[in-house]
Amino acid sequence: MRYQFSYQSGFTLLEVLVALVIVGTALSASLRAVGSLTQNSNDLRVSLMATWSAENRLAQIRLSREWPSLGDSNFECPQTDLHLQCLQHVIATPNPSFRRVEVEVYENDKSERRIIKLTQVVPNAL
Repeated sequence: MRYQFSYQSGFTLLEVLVALVIVGTALSASLRAVGSLTQNSNDLRVSLMATWSAENRLAQIRLSREWPSLGDSNFECPQTDLHLQCLQHVIATPNPSFRRVEVEVYENDKSERRIIKLTQVVPNAL
């Protein structure tokens, strides 16, 4: 008498669970990478808008041939939906015909995180 064994093809429960763990790990890593890219994109956008705000103020000084008074001034410099705050420092230089203007941009008036700082030397147009 011969015994005949029939084997069914397919995966065992353990093999399916291991495959699910591998797929879950890969999806988790993908989601983390997408989240990181989204945050980096937002930070880049904020940095670009802050740069535009600072450049706008420096261009305004240059084009109006303004001789800024020494000291600090604080003003809003919003871009699109961002509420940015600009801080302008005007500093004397060794040459009295020039002044150094620094514009710092912050996320808002309560933020201590400076996004960007641009500097320009302004000549006295007189």
